[in-house]
Amino acid sequence: QVRLQESGPGVVKPSQTLSLTCTVSGGSITWNYYFWSWLRQPPGQGLEWMGAIAAFDGTTYYSPSLESRISISRDTSKNQFTLQVNSVTPEDTAVYYCARTQNWSEDYWGQGTQVTVSS
Repeated sequence: QVRLQESGPGVVKPSQTLSLTCTVSGGSITWNYYFWSWLRQPPGQGLEWMGAIAAFDGTTYYSPSLESRISISRDTSKNQFTLQVNSVTPEDTAVYYCARTQNWSEDYWGQGTQVTVSS
């Protein structure tokens, strides 16, 4: 059973960098042709796919609307992957999820973590 758990700060000040980590258990983040993704859901809005990192070679893919501000990386020794969002604004307030993606859909999800951007 694959499990994902997000961790990171609950509150970030405007203009700062948000950093979230997803710890994966029950399967290696380098195995097979999965992708490991970040998604978010702002209050009252739908789910937004932010980006992903490929399991087999670490190639990253980003939403065009966010690619100038975000980066995704991984630490294979810890079986973790991370999200960084630069220059955050209140519009980045959301519940952030990490997930495993295969065949263009997410099959395992973390529980989600609330991030609020506020001074």
